[in-house]
Amino acid sequence: MDNSTIADSFSLLSKLMDIHGENSFKAKSFGSAAFTIDKLPLPLEGMPLEEMKKIKGIGESLLKNIQELLLSGRLALLDNYIEITPPGIMEMLKIKGLGPKKIATIWKELEIESLGELLYACNENRLSLLKGFGEKTQESVRQAIEFYMANRERFLYAQVETFALDLEKQLSSFFAPAAVSLTGHFRRQEPIIDEVELVIALPVARLEESLVSMKEFSLVTSTDEMLVLHHEQKVKVKIFSATETNFATTLFHTTATPAFLEEFRAAGGDTATDCHTEEEIFSRSHIAFLPAALREGMGESHKAKGLSAWPELIQPTDIKGIIHSHSTWSDGQHDLEQMATAAAQQGFEYLVISDHSRTAVYANGLSIERIQAQHAQIEELNQRLAPFRIFKSVESDILGDGNLDYPDEVLATFDLVIASVHANLKMTEDKAMARLIKAIENPYTTILGHMTGRLLLSRNGYPVDHDRIIDACKANNVVIELNAHPRRLDIDWRYIAKALDKGCLISIDPDAHSIDGFADVRYGVLAAQKGGLTKQHNLSSFSALELAKWLD
Repeated sequence: MDNSTIADSFSLLSKLMDIHGENSFKAKSFGSAAFTIDKLPLPLEGMPLEEMKKIKGIGESLLKNIQELLLSGRLALLDNYIEITPPGIMEMLKIKGLGPKKIATIWKELEIESLGELLYACNENRLSLLKGFGEKTQESVRQAIEFYMANRERFLYAQVETFALDLEKQLSSFFAPAAVSLTGHFRRQEPIIDEVELVIALPVARLEESLVSMKEFSLVTSTDEMLVLHHEQKVKVKIFSATETNFATTLFHTTATPAFLEEFRAAGGDTATDCHTEEEIFSRSHIAFLPAALREGMGESHKAKGLSAWPELIQPTDIKGIIHSHSTWSDGQHDLEQMATAAAQQGFEYLVISDHSRTAVYANGLSIERIQAQHAQIEELNQRLAPFRIFKSVESDILGDGNLDYPDEVLATFDLVIASVHANLKMTEDKAMARLIKAIENPYTTILGHMTGRLLLSRNGYPVDHDRIIDACKANNVVIELNAHPRRLDIDWRYIAKALDKGCLISIDPDAHSIDGFADVRYGVLAAQKGGLTKQHNLSSFSALELAKWLD
């Protein structure tokens, strides 16, 4: 059992205890332990008991709970609370803005036990009458419930990736020698997946007979061309039937969006004739082969018409350095030397350390005095780790008025500055644009971080005019970040081509808060491929020498 799972168990227990009105000190102790465990650099599993006892904030009682989880995979105390809590009350914990205390009030005062009931109560204006709520809170809760309901059974690409690849492998083995391939949203590398789709070269009747007999599947519906099933992991699975002859053509049709197919035909493409491979479909239509990620219907076919080959898309191996990372100087899990050493061991040439700025008190943001100390450590490490290099950076909060978080003389001490919004996210477009444009125009801003502040499936970004931001970044030589965290992927891939057309640089950055976070660059690459990004236009594909020269 990993630390994250243990932390999640303690966090849930803390919330359920609060909902049930248990001792607040005890509930808080589980919540604090969850935070501590989630930030530990080493796994608890396999750690000697004597080492566990040294962890600050983890007392004898909590140690017993940890050992119970590690030995049995369960926590009896948590199981007891889950048993006496209605499922709908548990689900309310997933609603942004609803904490345990508010949920307890809703349950006790209104006797509401489901999200549907709660939404109805919001629409009837009943929530606003409760102490501690009001009309503003009621409207916020209503919107959060509607957002949650619209996104249920939808997954981040990163959440469903292992499942999808394992399923493809499982079905390829089971139905061998029949051809099997993932298709649809997953194959196009969409950031959000609502169903996993596959093409299998077998008749529907054979597929249905075999799949329904598997305990993990239940049949939802079937037609002459496909099956829709529900997997026990709560993922919808759609399987298209094909033959050996039309497999490639079926794969082509089911991979692309309807808009792409229409555009492909408008560009003179032949979508009716069966071909042995997808490459043959493109070549006989005199359209350069387009990888699956590009088959969206945003002008790709017309651009590819007559080309011998589409420009090679950026690959994970093209990322030469880690830009945008956090250490224990702010809210990271590993110290600066650990982050740098790991980056070097993984083959990267440099690390851009960009801990949070002073306004981010919640994230242990850097005071001016601590910046000086960090810079001294960076210089010492650069001497020892050469030719690997650590670049001095900061993720500066964009303040409410658009200013950055330090005076110019402090900003001037960094090699580069990433400017990001972290607070006061509820803005009109006018307010957001005024704030962002002022930050972009600051002469010390190098990179605009996570442009809209969105969290996929959790929070919409603040409204922005992408065209104006792109124009401002070009005019001020500011790089646009593609934040590679799978819950952000911000800038949205749909605007990358526009940024490239304007001559902007993109930077695929993991926003890594741990060594494991480096791996997120791959999700950024997958999103960037959808936008047509090449390595030549990606800042984190610059070598250490190229980046240093570019910054001078």
